[in-house]
Amino acid sequence: MIKIKDLWKSYNDHHVLKGINLEIKTGETIVILGRSGVGKSVLLRHIMGIEKADSGSIEIEGVNISSLKGFALFRAVNEVGMLFQASALFDSMTVEENTAFYHSQHPDPREGRVLTKAERHERVQAALAMVGLEGTEEIMPSDLSGGMRKRAALARLIVYHPKVLLYDEPTTGLDPITAMSINDLIVKTQRELNATSIVVTHDICSTLHIADRIAVIHEGELIHFTTKKEFLTIKDPLVQAFLKNSIPEGVVNERPI
Repeated sequence: MIKIKDLWKSYNDHHVLKGINLEIKTGETIVILGRSGVGKSVLLRHIMGIEKADSGSIEIEGVNISSLKGFALFRAVNEVGMLFQASALFDSMTVEENTAFYHSQHPDPREGRVLTKAERHERVQAALAMVGLEGTEEIMPSDLSGGMRKRAALARLIVYHPKVLLYDEPTTGLDPITAMSINDLIVKTQRELNATSIVVTHDICSTLHIADRIAVIHEGELIHFTTKKEFLTIKDPLVQAFLKNSIPEGVVNERPI
């Protein structure tokens, strides 16, 4: 369970988050939907603990991370992982070295010990197989397509089985077919790891494919938080315009919920 309570954040005179309240159940996939610049990625950085709010709190499994620092904060968010918008792979490392990075730097969060080289290799093999990148271990990121880089970044995320998965615009810059394959992987990952997933996006087609519930943020405020079925019936002109401009005519009624 993640509880976000009355979260406020400003940068100088620019108010980015304005009293966000959100409760996310363990094991569900929440999509935070909104146009660029409304505070979605800022909210993710707060959940990761790399930014501090001006006021309000975030609880992860009953621990208020907003007041923690140093090792106490690291321990509280140790099982929170993130897929960055630009993948953020290390250019000087192979796919295997990128995927094994967490385990090369930290003890396994479940077992509390440093894995052997053979164990790290086995975990990497399993993660790459899960995202369909078998046989790419020695390839450099510069030799991967955009979709493959996303898959490699996802393998690096899931290799240590974090309990909370954060995705920042996971389909941005991808063609529709590749984007849908990433959406399928997000759903597959959530089911196989039984993880809590929070996905930031402005892509409604992706949203309707992966979400259990949808949170709509507009100008730093949470204006709707609802199921997919209820989302499509919202009469708010902002949501209606979003749907009309983002989904081809007829698709809304044909897509299964």
